[in-house]
Amino acid sequence: MEDSADNRCQLEDVAAYLDGELTGVALDTFEQHVRSCAGCAVELRTQRQLLCTLDVAFNDASSFHLPNNFARVVTAHAENDLTGMRNRGERQRALQLCAVLALVSFGLLGAATRAIVFDPLRSFFRVTRVLVDLVWQATSEAASSAAVLIRVIGRAILLAQTGSRFFFVLAFLLSICFLSLLIANYHRAQIIE
Repeated sequence: MEDSADNRCQLEDVAAYLDGELTGVALDTFEQHVRSCAGCAVELRTQRQLLCTLDVAFNDASSFHLPNNFARVVTAHAENDLTGMRNRGERQRALQLCAVLALVSFGLLGAATRAIVFDPLRSFFRVTRVLVDLVWQATSEAASSAAVLIRVIGRAILLAQTGSRFFFVLAFLLSICFLSLLIANYHRAQIIE
């Protein structure tokens, strides 16, 4: 193909020429270019052959007729072909076949199966077990601590005289507030440092 400014090959012009979109100067320029450029001449010939082949194929399509009830016949055949899947025995056979194929694929994968499937599952269950143990231990520790505190404070309040009971409850509530304030200050100091 020539690479001059006047004879630059553009394959879109071949399609436009075949579609009859080129007129006037553009048509004359393209026809002159095709005479001098072998690549464009080959492309023009190839696209003409394709168009002829498509014309022949679509003109022969008129000899192929579908029956009027074609969609209904296809639907009926499709529904009849699925009757085996509605049967419980067919579903069980399909499930058994899937299980056998899964076992065979795991067996063929060999050591990769352990690394890909079983190790992540084992790791997941290990982490889950540790988290459940942590939650259980924290809950049981909190419950036993609360029981001890309630027992000690309840005994102190019950054994105290009536006038000092109010003082004990007030002192307990103030100590809880003060403890919360101390914990917040401690965490603020840790963040600043």
